[in-house]
Formats: sequence, C-alpha cells, structure tokens
Amino acid sequence: MSPELVLLDPDVLSDFLADATREYLACTPELPPRSWAVLLGRFVDDAMRVERVRFAANIRETDDTVLQEFGATIIPRFGACYANGRRGYWCEPRELLRITEEAEAEGLEVLGSIHLHPDWHRIGPPHERGLRVSQEPTPMDRHLFQGAGWPLNMILYLERREGRLYHALGAWTAPSGSDTPCRPLALRFGTPEFEGSAARGAAPCSGRP
Repeated sequence: MSPELVLLDPDVLSDFLADATREYLACTPELPPRSWAVLLGRFVDDAMRVERVRFAANIRETDDTVLQEFGATIIPRFGACYANGRRGYWCEPRELLRITEEAEAEGLEVLGSIHLHPDWHRIGPPHERGLRVSQEPTPMDRHLFQGAGWPLNMILYLERREGRLYHALGAWTAPSGSDTPCRPLALRFGTPEFEGSAARGAAPCSGRP
C-alpha cells in the first residue's frame, strides 16, 4: 500500500500557487481557470515527500483522441459542462515521458499531480452554481485519478473573500475502482524556523506554554 502521509515545504508549491492565482484572476464565467502540474519527489519511510513541481503541455483541446474520449465517455457521464474545452486537463504524453526521465536523472519519481479548483459556485455561470466545489475531488476527478493511477493527487482550492484570495489544499489517493472513494492523505508542512533553530543548536522546548 502507498504511504498515506505527504511531506512538503510550502515554497515547493509557490510557482503553482502563482499560476493558479493568475488563472483565477483572468477567468470569466465562460472561461474557467485551469492550472495543472506534475508532482515529483521521493518515497521516504512511511511518507511521500514532494520536492518539485513541473508544468506540462495541455492537449485537452487539440488532440483528436482526447476530444473523442471527452465526447464518448466524459461528457455523457459527468455532464455537458465538460464540453467546454477549458474543463479538464490532459497532459501531452511525450512531455510527461520527458519529465519522468528528467526526474529519474535527479533521483526523483513522479508521485502524482496537482490541479486547481476555484469557488465556481460563486464565480461560475448561474446555471452551474448549485455544485459546490472545494479541495475535495469531484466525480470527474475520481475518474481521472483512477485512470492515472498515481499515489498522490492534490487539489488546490482558491476562493475570494472580502477582496482577498484564500486557499486550501487537499491530498488524495487514487480510487481502486469506479465505485470506491479517494482516501484523504495527511499533509505535513516543513517549518523553516524550527529547522534553522535546530541547526544552531537551540535548546529543546521546556514544555511550558
């Protein structure tokens, strides 16, 4: 069984958060924001440690095989909203192979992917606002996670509140079957302040509040 704990430093996702934010700010109800990337890292003891994020070409709107898959399977199963070419992401296979080979050269592995969920129930077209989204996977996500079979599937949720953007992060297993859920994975973020203090030989906490 794959580890159910994910380790990462917050700055590892900084480029992805910046890309997701740009997409969010530029979107319209007709043109949803989309941001997707590959997660590279290592298996360490009982955890997966994310160390790199790599962006890749999206062929969702340009590849005939992908368009046929959406037309024949995804749109009938998950709804007409997926006829919009900006819905969903499909990584170009040769680029994924290149990313995988470059990762292996650095001693890393492809652990999975991360993608954006916006607060579409607030900013999307009125007829789509009944479906509330978050950092949890949608039925479409579960379908794609199962197809990819990666052990780590992360979702960054962005929402606007009082003029500011806030985000939440979820990490999930791939479902083992079409009727099984994605299990949540525990997230642990590195704390640079503690690491710096430890390196300087700081005394341990006394236990007092």
